Amino acid sequence: MNLLIPLMVIVPILCALFLNLLHKKDRAIKAVTVILALALPALPLLANYGFHYFGGYEPLLQNPTLSSNLPSFITGGVLSTFHPAITYSFQSAQQLFVFILGLVGLLALFTSVYETRRPSGVYAYMLFMGIAAMTAILLTDDIFNLYVFFEIAALATVGIVLVSNIKGNYETALKYMILGSVAAPLLLLGIALLLGVTGNVNITDIIYSLKTGMVDPQNPVLLMACGLIVFGWLYGSGLPPFHTIKSAIYSKALPSGSAMIQAFSVFTFIALGIVILRIFSYLPLSQWVLLGVSLLAMILGITMAIVQTDIKRMIGFLAVGELGYIGIGLGLGTAFGITAGLFQAVNEVMITALLFIGFGVVLYQTGVSDTRKLGGLMVRNPGVALLVLLGGFAMAGVPPLNAFQSKLMLIQASIDAGFPELGVIMILLSIVTFMTFMKAFHTVYLRPKPADLEIKTESIPKATVLSLVVLLVVCIIFGLFPQYVTSYLQPLATSLAGGVA
Repeated sequence: MNLLIPLMVIVPILCALFLNLLHKKDRAIKAVTVILALALPALPLLANYGFHYFGGYEPLLQNPTLSSNLPSFITGGVLSTFHPAITYSFQSAQQLFVFILGLVGLLALFTSVYETRRPSGVYAYMLFMGIAAMTAILLTDDIFNLYVFFEIAALATVGIVLVSNIKGNYETALKYMILGSVAAPLLLLGIALLLGVTGNVNITDIIYSLKTGMVDPQNPVLLMACGLIVFGWLYGSGLPPFHTIKSAIYSKALPSGSAMIQAFSVFTFIALGIVILRIFSYLPLSQWVLLGVSLLAMILGITMAIVQTDIKRMIGFLAVGELGYIGIGLGLGTAFGITAGLFQAVNEVMITALLFIGFGVVLYQTGVSDTRKLGGLMVRNPGVALLVLLGGFAMAGVPPLNAFQSKLMLIQASIDAGFPELGVIMILLSIVTFMTFMKAFHTVYLRPKPADLEIKTESIPKATVLSLVVLLVVCIIFGLFPQYVTSYLQPLATSLAGGVA
């Protein structure tokens, strides 16, 4: 077993607890936060691929002793003994996902301690706890363990909003929690139904019981479980019908918090989407559900973004639309399509982080996020404006930036899978995304400055500029050398497309 694998979850939890003890000790919080945050992208690079079995229990499929004597564990098609096999799997795709999550987390924490006049240990606590929960969701092979950290990530999201001190944040956080009190129990009910039918919550064991005929795949309870899990997936990812409240959550968090919340949404989308593909890919409607929800998210997200006057809400709705591209890749079900979808997920996390933090400079300098009250900021910070502009180009899929590569792959995958219409739709929506972003950019930076707009501070923290530069450099590298990224994703995509557990 690789002990570095559980440390990817344990270390940020310990960091969170330690920083919470430093509340109101500003200098200590700044120094300790940056030092501890460096571990986030470093741990996945140091760890070797492999598995970690908590308590030493291996899944039935990977335990030769149990699998050879499997009939003695079966009664009426259900495992007669619950098998406590909480497993963390760390392969090339997980390494890339956890690294990107850690990198964005590092930059968000780095930015937050220098943009906030009184850095809060509680705020850093929430960011670290959310990162720990999302890392566990990406690593775990136990669907109940996934649910536990799903709830922790939701609570961390609410905490990030509550400590922002932005007007209306308490009301928005309460609405999000109320919706979560419906969606999360339904997700848990779906997991309970899986446990009742298969006798296990370990995903590998569940798949094994389905593939070997120990459990009837046509059992209607499994269809109900699939529907409930999909509903929880929609909530956690911010897909329709939860896109409006998720965008509101973005607008009520600090820019660094919005960047992290979007990362949580994307990786929740990926983690639960992979679970749905692994367990329920045999259901004839699974592909159409993924494609239909994704197409709806793309259209609604971009349509809602067009009419927004709040910068962060606009980015939030654009981010919802970008989630649809990821879902298209998963829904196509081919190795190439899934690789493209996962690549798009990695790109979206970085691009939206760049845009949230970049436009956050406007909020930092003026205290205003309403585009109707902004203008003329290009003169004051042309460097940041250029970084934000390139970030918008990346989101719209302008070459040679990273999202151009992933969206081009998605279009090719759609054509290869016999859905050229999806390719046309993605091209059109990318054009609309570009136009929407350029409209907002012109409003904020290029039109004349309103007479009543007050610039509260001329300075921009160097930490913010450095974070934007790092994110943009990574976007350029991934755009110029996409093969280095996709090579990490192809093994997972191939196994999902081939129906391998």
